[in-house]
Amino acid sequence: MEDVVGQSKKTILIVDDEKPIVDILVYNLQKEGYETLEANDGETAIDIALKQKPDLILLDIMLPKTDGLSVCKRVRQSLNVPILMLSARDEEIDKILGLELGADDYVTKPFSVRELMARVKANLRKADIAKGNVTEEVEPVETEKNDSLIVVGDLSLDLNKFEVKVRDEVIDLTLREFEVLKYLANQPGQVVTRQTLLEKVWGYEYYGDIRTVDVTIRRIREKIEKDTSAPKILITKRGVGYYVSTKKVDKN
Repeated sequence: MEDVVGQSKKTILIVDDEKPIVDILVYNLQKEGYETLEANDGETAIDIALKQKPDLILLDIMLPKTDGLSVCKRVRQSLNVPILMLSARDEEIDKILGLELGADDYVTKPFSVRELMARVKANLRKADIAKGNVTEEVEPVETEKNDSLIVVGDLSLDLNKFEVKVRDEVIDLTLREFEVLKYLANQPGQVVTRQTLLEKVWGYEYYGDIRTVDVTIRRIREKIEKDTSAPKILITKRGVGYYVSTKKVDKN
């Protein structure tokens, strides 16, 4: 595994009640150099996650005792680690619910092990970047930022503190929400397509539903906008994509 020098191995919690799938994931993750933890039901998953604090969680939706969506919600209340949902179902409602509850990604069974490993690595790297453990290889537009602070209109992002403020009020965002807002804020006023956000923010060639972006944007708006029906900070360019407004909003 491509570890940063001096850092211990990353630990992945695998939550699935199908032993063949768990065995395949354990084998491939350990082959890549990761430590693994296993849980076969939702209650055990919550207990292990909160006690062991893994670096990433692979979480099946259909689980005994407590379903994966409930596990995601419980874990997200205490831990800000990447959560990748796994499911044999490819229903839109599952994707949206999983993302709204704080999941970072969604993979439908049967999945390519190679693709899943790529997603695991990408999400772990994004988490390390957010914590300041590694330096991000950024696009030119981002390297032009001389400071760790990005200020656009009423919005400010402190990249060192992983902190977002709107009119000086601290807003609590998940890692994925922060990364989306950071990417858009680095290009104020410039419309970014959903496809570009999937590629640049999620960190790999994405095969999932483009609604992933829409759901994440909606979650961000619920936290930073006074009126989500008439957003003033995170704007939609209908049929194209999204951008961060450079205008300050009248406090009145």
